[in-house]
Amino acid sequence: MSKLIARIPGLAKSAVDVATPKLNTFVRYARVELVPPTPAEFGSVVQGFGNIMKSAQTGAWKQLSVKDAWRNTLVTVEVLCWFFIGECIGKGTFVGYQV
Repeated sequence: MSKLIARIPGLAKSAVDVATPKLNTFVRYARVELVPPTPAEFGSVVQGFGNIMKSAQTGAWKQLSVKDAWRNTLVTVEVLCWFFIGECIGKGTFVGYQV
């Protein structure tokens, strides 16, 4: 037991040494990717929805490649999953609401 306790500082130092570059990479990407949208970006969102509507009305969605269709499907499933996970967190339960 004393050998284990004596090794803890060395293990902690090696854990910090391994985690530091990964944490730095995470922070670098988090500063870019996890910021809230700016008001200037809302115009591109509206334009994107307009493009989706135009594509649906003209039938341009039929000309998508399989790769693009699969990517769109995965994004849709991801958004739906996050919606349902948020609902479960908000309700505090998986089924029904607590009355």
